[in-house]
Formats: sequence, C-alpha cells, structure tokens
Amino acid sequence: MIKSKTAQDLVAQKQELIEAHLNKISQDFQCPAMLKEAMTYSLLAGGKRFRPLLVLASAELAGLDEEIILPMACAMEMIHTYSLIHDDLPAMDNDNLRRGKPTSHKMFGEAMAILAGDALLNEAMLLLMQEYGGSTTGAAAIADIARSSGKDGMIAGQVLDIQSEGQTIDMKTLEEMHQKKTGAIITSSLTAPFLLAGKPTREVQELVQFGLSLGILFQIQDDILDVESNAETMGKTVGKDARDDKSTYVSILGLDPSKTRLKELNADLKAFAILNKPSGSLLEAIVEVFAKRDH
Repeated sequence: MIKSKTAQDLVAQKQELIEAHLNKISQDFQCPAMLKEAMTYSLLAGGKRFRPLLVLASAELAGLDEEIILPMACAMEMIHTYSLIHDDLPAMDNDNLRRGKPTSHKMFGEAMAILAGDALLNEAMLLLMQEYGGSTTGAAAIADIARSSGKDGMIAGQVLDIQSEGQTIDMKTLEEMHQKKTGAIITSSLTAPFLLAGKPTREVQELVQFGLSLGILFQIQDDILDVESNAETMGKTVGKDARDDKSTYVSILGLDPSKTRLKELNADLKAFAILNKPSGSLLEAIVEVFAKRDH
C-alpha cells in the first residue's frame, strides 16, 4: 500500500507536468484575442486536474510513454473545462464562482463564455485527431472520448440533471444521472489510453466498472461537501443544490448514510487499485489522495 505522503508527492508532480503542458498548448491558440483570453482564463484557472491524472495513470498501467499520452490528458481537461463553463451559465446552474474565481460569463459575458466553451471542445478534438487519428487504436480512443462527452454520456447526464430539478427522483435515476454526467468522462479518462494501447476488451471493461464507481464516489463527495464545506475552501458556491431543489445523495439518503456509502466505495476502489495494479502506481496514489479531498 502506498504511503499518504508518497501519494501526495506523486500526484503533485504529475499535476505540475499537466499544468506545464496546458500552458504550452494555450499559448498556441490562434484565434481572436478576446476568445483566447476567455479560453485561457478558464483552462488555466487551477483545479485538481483529476481527469488528466487518470489518463496518465491508465497510460502507466497500459505501458504507454508519458510524452505520447500528455496531449490526450490535456484534451480531457479541455473538455472538462468546456463543460464547466457551460454548466455555470445562467441557463444551466447560474453560478458566479468557479475554482475560486468569477465564472467565465461573469468575466466575459454569456456569449463569449459559450464561444470559449465551444472552442475548447473543438480544440480538444482537433488535438486528439492530430495526435492519435492516424491509427485504428487511436480512432477507437477518440471515439470513446467523444461518446463519453456527448449525447450518450456527459450531455445526457446534464439533461437528466436539468429535468430532475424540483422533482422527486429515486436512487436509480440519481445514479444514472451521475454515471453519465460525472462518471462517463472519468471512465473514458481510464479506458481511452487502454484502447490506444490496443488492450483486450476484458481489461477495458474492468476499468469501466472502476471508473463508474469512481465517478459515483466523486459525486457523493461533492454532495457532502456542498453541505459541510464553504465557498473559500471549495472555490465555488456551496449550498446551491438545496436552494435549487436538486436531488443529491445527501437529500435522498441523508448525510450519515451518504458518508457510509462513501467509505464503502472508497474501500472497494482502494482494494481494486492495490490488488489489481502494481504497488505504488499513480492510480493507487490518486485513489489515496482524492479519497480525502476537501474541495
């Protein structure tokens, strides 16, 4: 089992690597100055870089070189950032704070925020095509990412989220919503590198189940933190779920049962990371570090 301090150091090292590569990519954006500023503002606003970390962790397990996979890791963060920009818009969650800073539409207006999100998504897909589109396995990886972030994955989850506002929904519907909205892109962060490496379907499917469980764990954490944390720590508005009458794990299960479910999921994920993967792997470090996150 990896030690907590070792895990933190390893994750921090990879976060710095991702940050440097995102900076390099953003410098090369060729577009109108205001659009570039809006794209860069959100992309480089900090954050946990959880999804690109998972890409690097999966690539490590698949035996892929880090330099080869870094563009995919950054593309995944660009897709995630686009989704946050759009999610914060008045027509969606109407949030004013993200990653400790004013949201994109508060800084640049709604129209420019929408365009910045659109541009980040398209730049991400262009980057993936340029880097990996020349092989069958690369095409499979790109298709996996497109599905997870599209109408059958993240966007479908967002639709369910919007439709459930003010409604009483059951646990099955809640889990479906978050498996799509949060879990799909997390899962693809794990499966896309394995598809790129041409790994067997059985191994890819193992990561699908792990990724969906990780997505649920991440969402339960968010729901608990929305109740117990504060805006300064979280870097975003807290208490909005209750004010917007949204169904959450806490509202359906209760706070203490949600914490129990979180502990159970965490134990299962740690067991998978330790028993099925090399000791000291980045995947094990990620599970160790993010299980204890406070934002």
